[in-house]
Parts: sequence; C-alpha cells; structure tokens
Amino acid sequence: MASGSQSLPVSQILKSKAEFEDEPKKKSREDWRKAKELEEARKAGTAPAAVDEEGKDINPHIPQYISSAPWYYGQSGPTLKHQRPQAEKEKVYSHLDEWYDRGVDTSKVVTKFRKGACENCGAMTHKKKECMERPRKIGARFSGANIAADEYQQKNLSLNYDGKRDRWSGYDPREHRTIIEEFQKVEDAKRALRAEKLNANESEEDEDKDEDKYVDEVDMPGTKVDSKQRITVRNLRIREDTAKYLRNLDPNSAYYDPKTRSMRENPNPSKDDTYAGENFVRFTGDTTKHSQAQLFAWDAHEKGVDVHLLAEPTKLEMLQKEYDKKKDQFKSKVQQSVLERYGGAEHLDAPPKSLLLAQTEDYIEYSRSGKIIKGQEKEIIKSKYEEDVYIHNHTSVWGSYWKGGRWGYKCCHSYIKNSYCLGEAGKDQEVDLPPLNIETTTTTVDKIDPVKDKDENSSSSSSSSSSSSSESEDEEKKSKQKKKSKKKSKKRKQKEKRKLKAQKKKNNSDDDDDNDGKDKLKEALRKEEEHQKHIDEVMKLDERKRSYNSMYDVKKPSEEEVEAYYLKRKREEDPMNHFT
Repeated sequence: MASGSQSLPVSQILKSKAEFEDEPKKKSREDWRKAKELEEARKAGTAPAAVDEEGKDINPHIPQYISSAPWYYGQSGPTLKHQRPQAEKEKVYSHLDEWYDRGVDTSKVVTKFRKGACENCGAMTHKKKECMERPRKIGARFSGANIAADEYQQKNLSLNYDGKRDRWSGYDPREHRTIIEEFQKVEDAKRALRAEKLNANESEEDEDKDEDKYVDEVDMPGTKVDSKQRITVRNLRIREDTAKYLRNLDPNSAYYDPKTRSMRENPNPSKDDTYAGENFVRFTGDTTKHSQAQLFAWDAHEKGVDVHLLAEPTKLEMLQKEYDKKKDQFKSKVQQSVLERYGGAEHLDAPPKSLLLAQTEDYIEYSRSGKIIKGQEKEIIKSKYEEDVYIHNHTSVWGSYWKGGRWGYKCCHSYIKNSYCLGEAGKDQEVDLPPLNIETTTTTVDKIDPVKDKDENSSSSSSSSSSSSSESEDEEKKSKQKKKSKKKSKKRKQKEKRKLKAQKKKNNSDDDDDNDGKDKLKEALRKEEEHQKHIDEVMKLDERKRSYNSMYDVKKPSEEEVEAYYLKRKREEDPMNHFT
C-alpha cells in the first residue's frame, strides 16, 4: 500500500520537506501504542478531541472507516471534509427575490421591422399566432411603424421544495400600496363629510359636538360604538374576569345559560359573597317596578283606559299612584267597618308568635353579610309532569283501578278513559267482566268435586250430631273409622268412573276433531274476509266521520283465527299481489 507521502501533491511535498525528512518510513511499535492510548483517552474525555482544518472538533467515537480520508484525497491531518457535501456538487437554487420578469422591456427602442418578428406588432419574442394585440389593418411587417417592445426573456428558475410550494412567490409588496391609497381616499372623504356636518350643526351643544367628533376614534376592548344612536354596546366580556361557568363545575349547582352567559344564582354562597347571580339583578331595584307598571298598563287597557307604558310613561305612573291610593283607602274602610261591628282591634297590635314564644321550628343560618347559608333550600322537583291533577269530577287518576284485565278509575269503577265521574252510582252499575283466561276457569270448575262436598257436609252434620249425643268415646271412634272407609271406597269408585268417561271422550273426539277443525277454520276465514272488507270501507271514510273503538273488547285469538289471518293477509312485497 502506498504511503501517505506518495499521495500528497508535489507543491505540498516541497513546502514540508524538512518534516518528511525527519519522519521515519515506518511507525514503530511504541508509536502505535501511544496512538492507541491517545485514542482511548479522547474517548474517555481525559484528552482533547482532534481538530480539523476548519477548527471544528472531531468526535472520537466516529468509526475509523468514516474519519479516515482515502489516499487519493490528499489530506495530511485529521478531517471530516470528505464526508460533507462538496461545493462543486451542490445545486444552487434561486433566491426569494428572484422571479419571472413581467411586462415588456422598454429600454430598447426599435424603429425597423426585424426578420423573424411578429408580423402584426413587430416584437421578436412571439409570432403572429401568439400576438395579444388587436389585429392591425396593415401589419408592422409592411408599415414598419409603431413596432411594439419585446417582452422580457424569462430565465429558468431553479426552485427547491419550499420554493415550488410558496404561495407568495412572485408577489410584489409594492402592489399593496394601491390598496392603502384607496382606503386612505375613502377615509379622507368621510372626514370631509363629518367636517361639513359639524359646520352645519354649530348650534348644538359642545358635548354633542365633541362626542360626534371623536366617537369613531374610540377603541375600547369589548365595546361596540354606534355614532348614529350614540350608544355603547357591550358585546364581549373583559378577559380578566373569571367566566361564570368556572365558578362551580358541579352540574347540580346553579343553572348556567351558555347562550346569554348568565347564571341564575350564586353557585358558592358560603364561599363567594361578591357574586349574587343574574336573578338578583332581574328581581331587584326598578325591574320589579317596571314589570308591575307593565301589568297595570295591560289591565287598564282591557278595562278601556287608553294608556301605554312606553308611549305615555308619566300618565301611566300618575294613574297607578291614584289607583293604589284609592285601593288602600277602600281596604282601610272595609277593615275599619268590620272592626267597629265585631271588635278585636287589640289582637291586630299583638307582636308575631315567634317573638312572643321566642322560638320557632324553622332553622336558618346566616353569614356575616346576611346571606342564607343553610335553611330554606330549594325543593327538589320529582317529575316534570303535573301530579294529582283530576279531570271530569274524578277523585282518582286513570289506572288506579284494575279488574278483569282492564284499567279504570277507582272512584267510579269506569273503564273508559277521560269519561265523566258518576261516583257511587257508577260502582253500582258496574258490569262484571269476563275473566282473562278461560282455561283457568274451566280447570277450577273441574277441580270442584260435588260428591266430596256432599261427604264433607254429611261428615260435618254427623260430627255435630255425634257431639250433641251422649255416646261413649269408643263408639264415636268406631263410627268415625267406618265413615272414613266409606269415603275412601266412594272416591275410588268415582275415580274409576272418571277414567272410563275420559277414555270414551278421547275415542269420540279423535273422530270429531278433524271435522270440527275444518268447520272452525272455514268460519274463521269467513270472519277474516268480513273484517278486511270492513277495514277497507272505514279507510275510505273521512277521519272525522270514523267511529271510536273505546268499547272494543280485546280477546286472545284462537288457533283457527291466527291461521285465517296468515292465509288472508296481504303481502306488499309479493310481486304477484297485484294480479290476484
């Protein structure tokens, strides 16, 4: 392998000849050991890092195959220049201020037509097909007059990734001056009009003049100024103020309306005494007087007095004062007449019972500022629907009575909803309804044994007669045992008879079931057809002429009725339905 001195250029060898003469051709083992120790010290941080020709430190942990330059690079000392992008290979991109030139080049003036120029205008940068000027009657080729200037020769811009996607590329900031000048002219015209109005209205007060003069220059945060109505509208809250919904994040606390940014009450009455809620502002001060005046104006207008709150506020206030005065006089006269006739004026002057007895059952805790901390809490609303509301003279609600699978009113036992209450007369006229399940009634009837009842009656009568007789205990025991044996024998006979009857019925019913089933199915099909015809006739009628179905008796359909419904029902999804 060639040595490091052979890869150097001749000029560098001549300059550093003395250094190379003293340097041995080969490194000894000691030099290799010192170089290795220096490398370990640099990695450990005890020795300074190597420096390249630009004065930059070289990381000692970089592998040797990266830090060592190739022999043909001609580098004598430590460097990483060969790993960096080379200047001759870097691509030069255009700057931000470089862009395509616009317009035409007026620096050159052409007086003669040039060969290869546009036949219409005489410019060299385009042909006749590409000319944007109006076609001349005699082109510049033949006239040689009014030859247009040439457009700029557009250079080939080298744009990088960001330059290709720059939305402001090619924008000239000087173009914005035209917009500024246009708005400035509008402002000057407005000021001139204001000056004319001020000169025309010199008779007005000085305050009004100053307000009109400087009202448009007011710039306050969170306000909107209207110079025509001379009002200041607060449209935004001050950002330094705490938002109302942040006072208490509990959803069960005071109600907050985000649309109007208002909170009805103070969510933390025990902690915060500075905020009282929006209802405190609405229902205190002159707001209550204004609402009372509005109600009085409406009542007076209904009685025939022509008065309006906003049109004639003074007249309304005088009428209200006169009305209140006469009303108090009338009340005092009535009270005085009652006291003169019946007496008892001394009881009116007595103090309240809470002061007389010095005690009360109501517990209310107040703060130092006089606000209620505990007690007089709001009622918890159980339901949004009205409760205990009775209609049509009823004393109970619908659904308070149930019988035979129907709901009704408990006060009159009526099964018709929204009917009028008949009271006890309705209970007397109550009709017994059929039971829900017929099968349960038949099973209960079958379970009743008439023979057993007779035996029980006879046993009770015999026991009563035996108790009344004065026979001995041995005779009574014998008689009881005989009776029991008789009962058992009778029950066995009855069970055998029932089994024989059941077998006979089964044999007969197997033959008759087929005929009865067919007859029942035919009857159910006929009824289903009649029902569908009735429905079609009802649907053709007007809704106001249809009858009510409040008295319709609902029963469980039989198997034959269900089968008839499935056979006769119309299937809308069937494509052959319209051809039947």
